[in-house]
Amino acid sequence: MTCAACAVSVESILKGQTGVVSAAVNFATQTVLVEYEPAVIEPADMKQALQSIGYGLIVEESAEAKEEVENIHRRRYENLRRRTIWAVALAIPLGILGMFFMDIPYVEYILWALSTPLVLWFGRSFFVNAWKQAWHRSFILLGKLLEERAKSNTSSAIKKLMGLQPKTVTIVHEGGHTMEIPVAQVRIGNVLLVKPGEKVPVDGTVLSGSSYVDESMLSGEPIAAPKGAGDKVLAGTINQKGSFQFRAEKVGGDTLLAQIIRMVQEAQGSKAPVQKLVDRVAAVFVPVVMGIALAAFAGWWMFGGENGLTQGLLAMVTVLVIACPCALGLATPTAIMVGVGKGAEQGILIKDAESLELAHRIQAVVLDKTGTITAGKPAVEALLWAEGVEAAEWRNVLFSLEKNSEHPLAEAVVAYLDGQAKPVSIGKVESLTGKGIEAEYDGQKILAGNRALILENRLAIPRALQVQADAWEKEAKTVIWFANGRQVLAIAAIADPLKPSSAQAVQELQRIGIEVHLLTGDNRQTAAAVAAQVGIKNFRAEVLPADKDAYVQELQRAGKVVAMVGDGINDSQALARSDVSIAMGKGSDIAMDVAKMTLMSSDLSKIPAAIRLSRHTVTAIRQNLFWAFIYNVIGIPIAAGVLYPSTGFLLDPMIAGAAMAMSSVSVVSNSLRLKWMK
Repeated sequence: MTCAACAVSVESILKGQTGVVSAAVNFATQTVLVEYEPAVIEPADMKQALQSIGYGLIVEESAEAKEEVENIHRRRYENLRRRTIWAVALAIPLGILGMFFMDIPYVEYILWALSTPLVLWFGRSFFVNAWKQAWHRSFILLGKLLEERAKSNTSSAIKKLMGLQPKTVTIVHEGGHTMEIPVAQVRIGNVLLVKPGEKVPVDGTVLSGSSYVDESMLSGEPIAAPKGAGDKVLAGTINQKGSFQFRAEKVGGDTLLAQIIRMVQEAQGSKAPVQKLVDRVAAVFVPVVMGIALAAFAGWWMFGGENGLTQGLLAMVTVLVIACPCALGLATPTAIMVGVGKGAEQGILIKDAESLELAHRIQAVVLDKTGTITAGKPAVEALLWAEGVEAAEWRNVLFSLEKNSEHPLAEAVVAYLDGQAKPVSIGKVESLTGKGIEAEYDGQKILAGNRALILENRLAIPRALQVQADAWEKEAKTVIWFANGRQVLAIAAIADPLKPSSAQAVQELQRIGIEVHLLTGDNRQTAAAVAAQVGIKNFRAEVLPADKDAYVQELQRAGKVVAMVGDGINDSQALARSDVSIAMGKGSDIAMDVAKMTLMSSDLSKIPAAIRLSRHTVTAIRQNLFWAFIYNVIGIPIAAGVLYPSTGFLLDPMIAGAAMAMSSVSVVSNSLRLKWMK
């Protein structure tokens, strides 16, 4: 299938077969899901029906069949590329001879020799496909060379999602010996070993060992989650420094990662192809113009006297020339081309025309929190020392202690103190899972961790530190406590800071009448704090990827045009489901693959800029179409000869050709104005 109309054609042909209950074509993945009655029709019959209009159908679901599909796309693109090159090579001398050298000897034969293979061989697919489509009473537009190339790569996001799952796993047999097996052989109940740096192969529950697991590709949260006995682990997440054994509970297509892959595929395919205004017009315009041309010929032939046949032929040709829908054909693509280029200048990469055309209608923007509104990396916002503590000495101790910790928040403390402190010697370092870290310095115990660790050691907490810690926690900041064997020495506030432009971007979106919503996998307290800081009233916390997808659908069911903005794999479902999908340029590759727009600077202020660009572009398209219509409404009747009875005026075909060319020039010129708009 070369264009969205092809998908419609395939779907309609299959639905028209006796015994087919339903057919749904997924243009993104080049697949069709058919519900049929086996007693009435077989897949071979469906294949034959599609072959009759120029399409093929591969029924098998094996890996070899999928590889065959890829090979078909590759061969089709190469064939189309060769034909295009040869057609251009013949067309250039043909045009030059026809325009400037019509007086040279035997020019007619040279033109015939050049045009015959150009039309009948390199252009044969137009006639063959037109006949097949006409036989089934369909009118469609053929895809272009670059469109074929682009559409063959639409499944790259799905392939990258699939790449998150490891190819092999380490299985632990009874008796403790291990063996590496393909992930496809894992069964529910198997005990698997995950080593440092490896990906979790399937969903399950930890049996022994402990570690921190990076779940950001699913949850979107930057802090790795601690995992110990009884905790759940998910396929595709990345183990950090520890190792653990877990029992497989969901394998194959039942894992959360597999469900995300499946839902992204469904969301991409669930969108009905947007029928461009010019396509709808062309579907009516072409047959109407042909009818007018034939009517003009018939009218002149019957009522034009002795020169009626000649005048009729001239009128018919003039109508066809002046009504050539070049201006209509250029109206949309020229404006889109300039708009996409303008967006690139501003750091807004637009992957398709549909998103640029639709952005001006956005009524609700859904923002992910981590990496979208916030920077996506925890940082120390403040460090407060207890009164009377020698900060210079203990700063070195805290720096050295946290350098020995595997906890992700320890990295934020080390980064904050780097350059302010120098390492000192500490000993007997012990990591306390879920609490913090403990060691010895100068003969005394030192601790860094959460409040539970402090309470467990019954340490004195200075009043000022207690008040400040409570205030920070109400603001949804994570508090790290640092103490020796007698009292708390200092506290640090760690948070995922807001991007500088987030609040301003939210206010600008709300000012132009767009609802702004916040979704996050983080807890409600943190979500509320971030929402308050940027001025968002609608927010939802502790959401999974499927919940984000459902939230977008909920807004769509309410009749809103929804834009989803995200940066992670966990946002990919909602991005695919939304009407306009926008990815952060510093986010995951998969989010950028799924999204139709990418903000290269990850600056949210680019969203209002993209909406303004869309409005200017759509305005230019509408202006182009208006003038193209006015030109045809006035020009076609004159070309047919309506002025001849009263004025004796007949439009010369060459003048009609010039007028048609000028209409195209006017459309292109109007589109180029976008380059100078702010």
